[in-house]
Amino acid sequence: MPEESTLYFIELLVNGVLAGAIYALISLAFVVVYKASRMINFALGEWVMVASKLVASGLHVLGLGLVGAIGFGMAGMVGLAVGFNRLVLHRLVGRPVITLIMVTIGLGVLLRALVVFVFTGMPGSITLPITQEPLNLQGVLISVDELVAAGIAIICIAMISWFFQRSRTGVALRAVADDQQAAMVVGIDVNRHFAITWALAGIIAVIAGTLWTFISGGGFGLVLVGLKVFPIVFIGGLDSIPGVIIGAIFIGLLESVMAGYIDPIVGGGFSSIASYFVLVTVLFIRPYGLFGGPDIERV
Repeated sequence: MPEESTLYFIELLVNGVLAGAIYALISLAFVVVYKASRMINFALGEWVMVASKLVASGLHVLGLGLVGAIGFGMAGMVGLAVGFNRLVLHRLVGRPVITLIMVTIGLGVLLRALVVFVFTGMPGSITLPITQEPLNLQGVLISVDELVAAGIAIICIAMISWFFQRSRTGVALRAVADDQQAAMVVGIDVNRHFAITWALAGIIAVIAGTLWTFISGGGFGLVLVGLKVFPIVFIGGLDSIPGVIIGAIFIGLLESVMAGYIDPIVGGGFSSIASYFVLVTVLFIRPYGLFGGPDIERV
């Protein structure tokens, strides 16, 4: 019936927007690092996975409660971020970009091994005190847990955007991203702000990993979520927070509509790779993303 098909389409759109909000939050963990250091973190999926494992361990093993477990996860990820920046990245200043990329790939492999040896046998689920009954709005069923998770993600995105635009540290990070040498000349401690950047990425990973584990489950599946981020950030623009948000919503909508209409026809799975077809198209048109700025250098 036409009315049922319309309601089904609206449900797909709503689910896509809600998923896109979570994608946008995860993508920000990528963008904040790139904006400050021009470094591509290929270990983002593992970063989010370890963050969710820390929260789950604090919740089930240490019995800290939800707030305490999230705090425990943030402390662990900030420690990991600061240690990685101090022990590894600090020694690679001035090295070729490919060296930094290989370091993040190696970090991802290390974190996956760490999860196997440290967290095996520990519960990985994270629950929030939210009803599982769907919300019915004029015949459109909306998952309450996804709605709450998306709302939390939107609040976090707004706070991060404010931090970069209005706070003193955020302005310093933007200055470092524009010109590291000029930032050092005016007295900005570049190494310290790199550490802040990675710590912020760790905090974002904790929140994003907690939300994603709550609505979709955790484990090594979070590594695949990290792979979904790359089409988003390249489509939206590596250095553009608004672009990444728009790109995440678009990819969320695309996956939801494809899963609802195309996957039943082609046999499933196409919705997971559709974003990469869009990515290739965008790269042909604007290699630096729809909202990113081209790198202009004097030669």
